[in-house]
Amino acid sequence: MSSRERVLAALNREEPDRVPYCELGVDRFLAQRIMGWGEPTSQATNLEVNQYTIEEAKAIASRLHLDNISYVLRAPVYAEKNPGKDGRLFYGEGLIKTEADLDRLELPDPYDDALYAEAEAFVKGKDDYALFFVTRIGLFPTMLSMGMTNFCIALYENRPFVEAVLDRYCDWTAVVAERVCQLGFDVFISTDDMAFKSAPFFSPEIFRELILPRYERVAERITLPWVIHSDGYVLPFLDDLLSLGISGLHPIEKGAMDIRAMKRDYGDRLCLLGNVDLNILGMGTPEDVDREVRELIRDVAPGGGYIVTSGNSLAAYLKPENVLALSEAVRKYGRYPISV
Repeated sequence: MSSRERVLAALNREEPDRVPYCELGVDRFLAQRIMGWGEPTSQATNLEVNQYTIEEAKAIASRLHLDNISYVLRAPVYAEKNPGKDGRLFYGEGLIKTEADLDRLELPDPYDDALYAEAEAFVKGKDDYALFFVTRIGLFPTMLSMGMTNFCIALYENRPFVEAVLDRYCDWTAVVAERVCQLGFDVFISTDDMAFKSAPFFSPEIFRELILPRYERVAERITLPWVIHSDGYVLPFLDDLLSLGISGLHPIEKGAMDIRAMKRDYGDRLCLLGNVDLNILGMGTPEDVDREVRELIRDVAPGGGYIVTSGNSLAAYLKPENVLALSEAVRKYGRYPISV
């Protein structure tokens, strides 16, 4: 099987020849150390656009035996961007505080062919990899642009303001989704966090009143297998997400959700992507990583519908030797039929 065929089989809840290994993102600081691309850059990474050329993305995928490469295109977030360690940027205070700030919220023209030029280059050069299109639907940029506290207060005191910001983002994504689904991508990934580790950001009632109808509008435009990423505990509205027609859920965060229970309860309806512990990847040994991957494959892979990924993405603070151990463990234990 090609990598593309392997990933699509897993998303269809089938058993491919072996368990796929995918990552939504690889931090450039980490990639430079793994790839030997010289001294890691201290330049802050843009959080919303692609950070690799197609050739760089394929080189990283080859080194890590990934079955995918990712192309990132997200609507800009209107928040302060604060530099952190290893050239990373972190979102700070939101800049869309009142309705008077809505005029500041300018998004790239989704009908402009130039917006998709680099995406088309990725499609043409993807080879046999599964090509992921990574974006956000609109919830997370709304929260970030308004600021979390302001967003939460406005949910109850000024709902039309929240709706106005959310509609700006969701309407943009709907147009982008329809376009990119025609370009030749293989998988559509949306990365809107919806939950803390212990509970969702808001009640299921608010999700159904405010978020779900707008996601349904976007879902009508998505014709590729759709994987939703959200950290945290999303179980209270997982059935609502399934109603959108999603194919997979990522990363099923360890400590927030039980991937083995998810396999038992949802494995017939959903491909599971996850959830190699980032604490082990960042602080453990290669032997610890090997054990973690073996146990995940043993418990979650039988019957298909499973893709190994890290518990979020390959972050700058992870140990290169542990990332390589993750890759090797998938190859060691992931052949179907599973016998570990």
